[in-house]
Amino acid sequence: MTAPPAGARAAGAAPDRAVGECDADLVARSLDDPEAFAALFDRYAAMLYRYVSRRLGPESAEDVVGDTFLAAFSKRHRYDQAHRDARPWLFGIVTKLVSRHHRSEAARYRALRRSPVDGPQEGPAERVEAGVTATAVRPLLAEALAKLSRRDLDVLLLFAWGDLTYEEVAQALGIPVGTVRSRLNRARRKVRATLGDTNPMREEA
Repeated sequence: MTAPPAGARAAGAAPDRAVGECDADLVARSLDDPEAFAALFDRYAAMLYRYVSRRLGPESAEDVVGDTFLAAFSKRHRYDQAHRDARPWLFGIVTKLVSRHHRSEAARYRALRRSPVDGPQEGPAERVEAGVTATAVRPLLAEALAKLSRRDLDVLLLFAWGDLTYEEVAQALGIPVGTVRSRLNRARRKVRATLGDTNPMREEA
């Protein structure tokens, strides 16, 4: 069975039943009506694209996101209906796919680490206090990320760039919440040390 179309529905199509429908219900409905799965693409493709683009660059992001939804579609019969929000599930899939590009990601950080900073250089604090945003292309942060282990990097970036909670990161990676906390704390310490003792990631409220 092929994946459902990802684009907008044709003019004059029936009203979208997905409006107001939770992710779990969409996945369940897609078992009999594969077209229903397209609504998940509409909801989350842009979010996943931004995440992958930050990690691998825009050149790879579109293909990785497409592969993510193909994989999710093929595995939808195994989706745990107790999880009403499909974001952690999708981020778990995309993280596994990103890991296949670990050499490309490492090369990207090395390149960014060597990139000059245009204009007046602000201190790390001004760029990272509210979370990792534009600083993703700054040499200091690229250097810090390049030093992290794969497991710590995945936890850190799912939290900071994927905007997942501790519990959602745990669900995405299939690990205990306590492991998420320990990996996140370790990653923060290492990144903070590289950035001059500045906390580079948002704290959970």
